[in-house]
Amino acid sequence: MKLMIASDIHGSAPCCGRMLDAFEREGAGRLLLLGDILYHGPRNDLPEGYAPKEVIAMLNPMKKKLLCVRGNCDTEVDQMVLDFPILADYCFLELADKTGGGEKAAVLFASHGHIYNPGHLPPLSDGDILLNGHTHIPACEEVTDADGSRIRYLNPGSVSIPKGGSCRGYMIFEDGTFIWKSLDGEEYMIWKTE
Repeated sequence: MKLMIASDIHGSAPCCGRMLDAFEREGAGRLLLLGDILYHGPRNDLPEGYAPKEVIAMLNPMKKKLLCVRGNCDTEVDQMVLDFPILADYCFLELADKTGGGEKAAVLFASHGHIYNPGHLPPLSDGDILLNGHTHIPACEEVTDADGSRIRYLNPGSVSIPKGGSCRGYMIFEDGTFIWKSLDGEEYMIWKTE
């Protein structure tokens, strides 16, 4: 299944709309949101078109296609107005074993990044993937845990408040490949799991 991954909408209705246009254009089966959906937080300026009620109205009809983890700006109050679960701190997705040899498939550990991140790794095995949002900066790098396991750290950047000179964007995962794209669909980075 083709999976779209996005993070840090922060209540921006125009950016959420562009993200959903990209979701439709990509033909992805599911959209994994890595948190910070409605509120901009005290450390960010108001994003362009800040309108959480409009974001709610756009996302609730998509509830059967959404997978979400909680960001540091997401609360129980937000959950009360959203029709899909957002309060899990993390989720695991097992990536398909492409070798056919019965080798262990990689695990993707998705969290917002304020609890588990490259500086505070969850218990993962060699070859697993840590997927975060939170920094608003796209990333694809290898990190090593205290036991010497090599973990791949990925970050799609931000839908609404890009930082570090990045663009508003998202990621696509399909057939063992992660592709970073701008909200306009322009590809700018790629990483293959094999």
